[in-house]
Amino acid sequence: MKNYLLIVFLFGATTIAKSQQEISYTVSFPNAVHHEAEVSMTIPNVPANSPLKVRFARSSPGRYATHEFGKNVYHLKAFDANGKPLALKQPAGDVYEITKASGKIKVTYTIFGNWIDGTYSGFDEAHAHMNIPAVFAFPVGMDKRPRTIKFNFTGKADWKVATQLKALGNGVYYAKDFHYFMDSPIEISNHKAASWEVKSSDGKTQTIHLIAHSEDDEMTVFNYANMLKKVVAEQKAIFGELPTFDYGHYYFLHCVHPSYAGDGMEHRNSTVIVQRTPKIGGHENNLLGTFSHEFFHAWNVERLRPKTLEPFNFTQANISDELWLAEGFTQYYGNLTLKRAGFRTLENISRVFGGLVNSVINSPGAENFSPIQASRYAVFADAGVAVDQTNQRNIFTSYYTYGAAVGLALDLRLRADFNLTLDDYMKALWKAYGKTEIAYTIPELEKTLANLTKNPTFAKQFFNNYVYATKKEDYASLLSKAGLVLRKSNAGKAYSGISRLDVNEGKVTMPATLVGSPAYLAGLDIEDIILKADGSDIKTAKDFETVTEKHQPGETIEVVYSRKGVEKTTKVTFIENPSLEVLPIESTGGTLTAEMKAFRDKWLESAIK
Repeated sequence: MKNYLLIVFLFGATTIAKSQQEISYTVSFPNAVHHEAEVSMTIPNVPANSPLKVRFARSSPGRYATHEFGKNVYHLKAFDANGKPLALKQPAGDVYEITKASGKIKVTYTIFGNWIDGTYSGFDEAHAHMNIPAVFAFPVGMDKRPRTIKFNFTGKADWKVATQLKALGNGVYYAKDFHYFMDSPIEISNHKAASWEVKSSDGKTQTIHLIAHSEDDEMTVFNYANMLKKVVAEQKAIFGELPTFDYGHYYFLHCVHPSYAGDGMEHRNSTVIVQRTPKIGGHENNLLGTFSHEFFHAWNVERLRPKTLEPFNFTQANISDELWLAEGFTQYYGNLTLKRAGFRTLENISRVFGGLVNSVINSPGAENFSPIQASRYAVFADAGVAVDQTNQRNIFTSYYTYGAAVGLALDLRLRADFNLTLDDYMKALWKAYGKTEIAYTIPELEKTLANLTKNPTFAKQFFNNYVYATKKEDYASLLSKAGLVLRKSNAGKAYSGISRLDVNEGKVTMPATLVGSPAYLAGLDIEDIILKADGSDIKTAKDFETVTEKHQPGETIEVVYSRKGVEKTTKVTFIENPSLEVLPIESTGGTLTAEMKAFRDKWLESAIK
């Protein structure tokens, strides 16, 4: 009994100590119609006579570039325990300093939000949509302190809170520390919900929730949740188990409206999915891709995590060498899972594979820069904002498609040469680094592949050629084993590199030209206005297409264009159109052998046993 009382006493003392350190927030929405929220933050036990820095984030989980969240904050004030205003300095745009702080400090401010996606926030009469880093200030140096948050949405009786934060009751939600808090998005609205349970490998059940803020009825949301169940089941089959979700719950926070920005953003136990359609109903299949991609992140990146992202720094861009796997392999499996779950046809997935191969074979970014270099460029490309022009089209291939193409190649190599699969590799990575939550490095990725294949030479060559360098696999040979044909989609057709022309008031303007294309070699550049081609006036994009169709690869035409008001002439020599496509062999007139079909079925059909 004495030991029991001692345990109770110690637990109570620990709880009291934590509550004395707890940073608490309250949020209200008295002016939601004009996209404002009022936030109050109370910080107890601030060390006496020491400056206290309070700041806003510049980056966000799932994003790699910086975002100046502090720009939407105003009316920020600070008070002591007696409500006396405290003097503030602002040494940086998103940093505030209280020079003489001690005891309990309260900070209040107004924040504006009118951008509904996974990165920012939005407040209006319909809902409060919050990515935590975009809304909440935090005291510097107090990351280990727990957080609580309470919402006041008086007059919105139908609003409900959906979040991965732990509900404590009485409208209060809890995060164990700063990093968990920042990774926990919140949707408050009159949403509809559907849930289902999934049994874990240890026999315990976890609950997955679809939270839908959309103009759909309950049955549509319920039916859509049943579609998601199939996707979840296929992804669970890849790893052999679900992650252990904190508090046993996972949330799809789904917002749908044509006016929204659109996005998908993964978090530890939830994902924000914002889609620009009128409603879910009638668009179910088209919306599934984002769900499939984001849920795969519950394993890959949320727990199976590169060391370069640990710890995540909320005050600057977070550069990583491994996004080709963290995002790229997720992109590959997002599509593959939909095929296995029966939501994509063979023709659908073949087009996806064709797009991946095109992205690495026909883009100067992939030709000249490795997947690692593409990953590093995320700090500029990942929803990064710039007013000046960049040369991104010639130096960057998205780590999403680049990494997915690497995943496609590795999957086919493992299947063809080792009687293994990329599923086996992901499962091995999960057991070593994901389930254990030990952040990995690229050498450890290579080591895992060597151990799986029992062939260190293969692993070393694969990484040296296709990860560290810019070599490309023989996709045609690999795809043929599954009865898929890689070929030029416009064989024998002329190609100039002049495409995506912008037409405004009769002026046909060039976009940036690709390195090595006929247009680039002819000296044509962004914002050049095409006047004539081969003697014909060019008034529309179709006019140039008509000229191109009259010529063969190797032929040369004269192009007249205007640059900054000066008329110039150049010569463009057509080449054969390099665009590629992937087709089932049977649709090309070829024969699908039994061996090809067996390979294809094992790869593309359901992995659920």
